[in-house]
Amino acid sequence: MKTKFLISLLASSLLFFAACTSDDTSSSSEPGGGDTPPTQPTPGEPSPGGGEQPAPVMPSSVSDPAITQNLYAAWKAGSYVSAADEAAKYPSLGAEFGEVFGPYINAGRMPARVIWSTSTNSKCLIDEAQGTPMYKRGCTVSEGIGYGMLITLFQGDMEAYNALWTYSQGYRNSVYSGGTGLMPWLTNTFHWDVIDGSSATDADLDIAASLVIAYYKTGNQEYRNDALSLINAIWEHEINPANLLIYSGDTPMWHTADPAYNLSYFSPVALRLFAMVDQNHNWIGVLDAMYAYMQKVQAAGTGVFPDWSNTAGVAVNPDNGSADKTYWLFDKESVRIPWRIAWDYYWFKDERALAVLNTLQSFISAKSNGDPAQIPAVNYSWNPTIGADKTGNALPIQWLGAWCLTGMNGSQGWLDACLAQFNATQMQVTNGSYFSNILQMMFSQLMNGYYTKPF
Repeated sequence: MKTKFLISLLASSLLFFAACTSDDTSSSSEPGGGDTPPTQPTPGEPSPGGGEQPAPVMPSSVSDPAITQNLYAAWKAGSYVSAADEAAKYPSLGAEFGEVFGPYINAGRMPARVIWSTSTNSKCLIDEAQGTPMYKRGCTVSEGIGYGMLITLFQGDMEAYNALWTYSQGYRNSVYSGGTGLMPWLTNTFHWDVIDGSSATDADLDIAASLVIAYYKTGNQEYRNDALSLINAIWEHEINPANLLIYSGDTPMWHTADPAYNLSYFSPVALRLFAMVDQNHNWIGVLDAMYAYMQKVQAAGTGVFPDWSNTAGVAVNPDNGSADKTYWLFDKESVRIPWRIAWDYYWFKDERALAVLNTLQSFISAKSNGDPAQIPAVNYSWNPTIGADKTGNALPIQWLGAWCLTGMNGSQGWLDACLAQFNATQMQVTNGSYFSNILQMMFSQLMNGYYTKPF
């Protein structure tokens, strides 16, 4: 009886949500709530756009928004699921969705999540799902919510954006955040089972950045209010007060005297956005400290970055079991760095971003004879005396995209040739990887003109 009632509630709420957002999905952060008049911005803060969309600027002569639109349809079909759809598909699972999201669903706010693909974590398997563990994908990681909010926002899909926002709010405002107001990094579908309540700072930065962008796009004060709440929590729990470097999370293992830092968590655009809406904290100081640290690490090695490094700027094992054999490599963490730095240079033309891109572009051009078609399937070592390069059988799509993005330093010939190759690659939805698919989606949006400044 409880299951049937909740599924009925979910279905009714979804119909209500769709009716309230079908006429205007770009200006209301609360489905059914209508437009919220923006308050006056803080002095020095740009005025919100009130729904106006700046004209896109194509980074490349071969940029093609239609390709990104097709990718988005494929990505959303394979990676995005609403609570209503999941409850209808798995009734016994849906019976527990009210533990976290009942108040939101009652208010007509339907949560959705980004599905994380894993076949090894037994806590991430949906019992009612059919097939191998690859298809029993019950978990969501906080970075997926951050990426998903950026993706849906830049795609202009505000219904999906608001649903992911609701998922984030549900967990950040629940007891499962441990009172920090940060997003638990590993959650189980839409119910109470938080597998790991610790935070991952990159996710919190991306969620908050998306909320600031949404505020400037729509003028909706609710986005700004929630962004400020999360920004305050980030400052309190995820910034090292001693040197203003970005901690990797909120738990003690990341807050030691010499913690392991992850440069792929450094989002210059997020820090600039925070400084625009929050004058109570020194976000530009964090930006400057992180760029200085990034340049120090890059200059000390081969020109690429290690996945993890210590305060001295040397590759280090984070001792969390994730990188024992990869921490010195430009690998699964650092693959995101070109996207974050290219985005900063695209919007703000920071000379430090240009310097980082220049070094990466020179490095890969030398390795590929200046031809993107010849990029080796190699994850390069930051320092060969610590560990060797790692050679693969084929170049993954996220690595092709990352190396393409280095061409946004002004290497137009490289960018055009590389993007043409990148755009010709289909997304692997069936048996696809959460990580490669979501990075392919974000990289495509940036290079194909979807990253328009809202101010």
